[in-house]
Parts: sequence; C-alpha cells; structure tokens
Amino acid sequence: MRAITVSQPGGPEVLRLDEVEMPVVAADEVLIKVAAAGVNRADLHQRQGRYPPPPGASEIIGLEVSGQIAATGEEVDDWSVGDRCVALLAGGGYAEYVAAPAGQVLEPPPGMDLLTAGGVVEVAATVYSNLERAQLNDGEVFLVHGGAGGIGSFAIQYAKARGATVIATAGSQDKIDFCRSLGADHVISYREDWPGLITERTSGRGVDVILDNMGAKYLDDHVRLLAKDGRLMVIVLQGGSKATLDIAALHSKRGAITATSLRSRPVLQKAAICRSLVGHVWPLFGTGSVQPPSITSYPLAEAAAAHARLESGDNLGKIILVVDPAL
Repeated sequence: MRAITVSQPGGPEVLRLDEVEMPVVAADEVLIKVAAAGVNRADLHQRQGRYPPPPGASEIIGLEVSGQIAATGEEVDDWSVGDRCVALLAGGGYAEYVAAPAGQVLEPPPGMDLLTAGGVVEVAATVYSNLERAQLNDGEVFLVHGGAGGIGSFAIQYAKARGATVIATAGSQDKIDFCRSLGADHVISYREDWPGLITERTSGRGVDVILDNMGAKYLDDHVRLLAKDGRLMVIVLQGGSKATLDIAALHSKRGAITATSLRSRPVLQKAAICRSLVGHVWPLFGTGSVQPPSITSYPLAEAAAAHARLESGDNLGKIILVVDPAL
C-alpha cells in the first residue's frame, strides 16, 4: 500500500509517498480502507521529531481517518466489510489502509460525507473529553485560542451548545470574522493586549474554563485570567513546556490546572470517549448546533504542502488529505 513516510526529522520536505507493508489486523481491530485523513498540529510535531508515537503504535503519521471497513478481526462482531466509519488513531492515518481498535471506530456524524468526516473525530474527542473533565457549565465563560483552526472552530461551537459565553482569539480580521460566524461572543486579536481585553470583556470576573494550546508562554496570563474556581486545561505546548507558576495567584483563585493528552490514553479510555461522541456530540451535527468543519483538502501525495499550509497559520478550519476520493 502507499503511505506517507518521514525520511528524517525536519520540515515538510521530509514527507515522502512510499510503498509500505499492509498493517496486520489484531483480533480486536478492524482494517480501514482510508478515504481521508485529518491533518493535526500534533502531526507537525511528530514530523519534526518532537512527538513520537506511543509504544506499539504505527510510525506513520496520522491521528484520524474516515473510510470503509475492509476486514475485521476475529473478535469483532459489530462491524461489517463495507461499513462507512471514522476512527481515532494513535498513528497510521496517512496511508491507504490502517488498522484500528474496534472501540475507537465509529459511524460518521449524521449526513456528513466521508471527506469532511476525515477531520472530525480527533478534534471532537479532544474538545469533548477536556470540557467534560473541566465540567464546563451553562452560563460559564470559556476561552480558546486559535479560534479559526481545527480545535478552535469546533470548541467555539461545542462550548456555545453547552450554554457557555465563548471568547476566542485570532490573528487576522478574516479569522476574527470567521470565529464570529461560528458563534463566538467575543473575538480578540492575540496581536493586541488580549489578557487586558479579556479582563475588560468579563468586567474583571475572569474566565471559568480555558482550553490552552500554548502552555508555558501563556501560563502566567492564564492564571491571572482565571475566575474563582477556574479550570485551565493544557492540551498542547506550542508556546513551550517550562514556565514558573505563581502558586499564590493560583491559590487565590482556588484554580486548577490539568494537562491532558488524548493520544497516549489506554484503548479502553479512548473507546469510552468515542462512545460518548456518538451519544452526545454527533447529534449536535444532526441538529445543526455544530456545523461541519470548513475544509481545505490536498491529495495524499501532497502531504508536504498540507503541512506547510498548517504551519503558515493561514488556514481556516481543517486540513484534509484525500486518500481515496472514490469512497
């Protein structure tokens, strides 16, 4: 089969389309013929050598796919060959076929085509699991950075569906307008004094839940912005991994900081999250409370261009690699 391989850690140019061996399907797995694979920021980090796959996972980049069931393991009885599906992966998505634990495979959201569905499950699982853990409640204030990206654009809509007041940051006017079109109550340019503006927009009360993709760079600002009993959920470390924490400031807020990683969770935990998506998130697509992501697509062979596009910061919504457009 064809798959994208990494010749050595580096820039997008190290991605190559090669012939590789087909994955071996375990008894509790299914084999998926891939229609599309989502491109995530974690993929860039893996390509750069900064985010290796968990032990036992495929070395091939790719954390989510859509497609059709091509084969089932002997212990799998709830999937049949030809079924349409999406899958949450620990790796292996940039390929014509991928093996996935059956519990991490689910039906696409209602009415969604397979191309669009290729970029839904990883984002939805990340946002849903973190906002469940943070216990975001109706009437609370929620902040997400990069509101025009894959995580941000879904988080804006999902937090609104949960009854939150949503604040998003973005870096250009077209992205600010895009975030507003998704339902964000306040959109602030991160090129301005965004902590001051958020303090002003919340009348000094602060933010109840922050979904943090920056890490060290924004830690001090985020602690200061927390409302009483606020929760800071750290999911990505784009702004570095080491910072000094003002414990007294956190203590004064009765605040909590939680760092989470979806990829390294045990299969049973990820399977439980996937079941929850079907029950609690997919219906929101069906009712229109959450819209399908805005898609920018590239053929599998142009994975390098897709990575360059994501790194540029110019993209709105989700980037997809089209593996088999006939599915």
